Amino acid sequence: MSWVLAFLGFAVLIILHEAGHFAAAKWVGMRVERFSLFFPPLLARRKVGETEYAVGAIPLGGYVKITGMNPHEELAPEIAHRAYYRQPVWKRIVVIGAGPLVNIVLAFLILWVLFMAANRTEPTPVVERVSGGMPAASVLKPGDRLVSVDGRRGEPVDFQKAISGHDCKGDQRAGCTAQEPAQITFVRGGEPHTVDVSPRFDGQLGRPILGFSFGSRPIGRSGPVAAGGESLHEMWYFTSATVSTVAQLFKAEKRKQISGVVGNYEGVRQQVKVSATRAFYLLAVISLSLGVINLFPFLPLDGGHIFWALAEKIRGRAIPFAVMERAGFVGFALVLVLFMIGFTNDIGRLTGEGFAR
Repeated sequence: MSWVLAFLGFAVLIILHEAGHFAAAKWVGMRVERFSLFFPPLLARRKVGETEYAVGAIPLGGYVKITGMNPHEELAPEIAHRAYYRQPVWKRIVVIGAGPLVNIVLAFLILWVLFMAANRTEPTPVVERVSGGMPAASVLKPGDRLVSVDGRRGEPVDFQKAISGHDCKGDQRAGCTAQEPAQITFVRGGEPHTVDVSPRFDGQLGRPILGFSFGSRPIGRSGPVAAGGESLHEMWYFTSATVSTVAQLFKAEKRKQISGVVGNYEGVRQQVKVSATRAFYLLAVISLSLGVINLFPFLPLDGGHIFWALAEKIRGRAIPFAVMERAGFVGFALVLVLFMIGFTNDIGRLTGEGFAR
């Protein structure tokens, strides 16, 4: 059942993304030739009015085919005025931007509902668990209360950031030890203690850790306004993380964090087996990532079409299609690189450490 639910979750994300393009195109008067879930070869199709609705055999996405996406396309006079490249720039931007916008709004709505429905907790500075064989095991025990890290007081998230700032010498690789130890001050049995302990880089988390977790305390449910703020904060965190990861592809530890379709699908499937809440949370994150990545300013992604439409508006006349074709070739190569990195990582996880999240 988890396989079916995960598949349906991904199908919904794709359908809603393409439905955004479809609805916007219809709204501004463009002619939509086909609305397809998944890519060809087509398994089923049915024409309703001027639009063909189809299901493809390759479950890697979907597409909306709008008349006149190629400015050199020969069109009948009765439909030529509704072609994509015959429309003003603002209409093209609305149509192309609607798909990513739907994914981003969907991510917000899912997180908003989850934050309002959840009995929330917040971390406390008290150590709840220490992982055996990790650096923390030699100095910390459950029940210890952290006071400061490197002489700085704060909240658990501040302590985590301070520990993560202790990098290894040279390349950051799984299992390497930080060049400089972290100074940990904690209270045990009413007595303060200060020790130096060197974090170890965790390849899966992509940061140095000591190997312990904080406890938590309940703080109740969030109201609509507070839940909205928490959703936006969460979305900003994942957006900045996504952009940072893609921008640093030359770093091996960043490349290892990229997941492909298989990895995201398997992640959702595993969370479905745990709880509906965790599955919906992960779907929200994937929907957000889908929207953000699609806005990257290179073809064939949606952001590439928006970029060239804006360039045309600034230039005051159409961009030569040959220029966009060359840019599209470079963009396609970048997308292919991202796909292959994600696919390779997924294969490694399938045959190695798995998809733990």
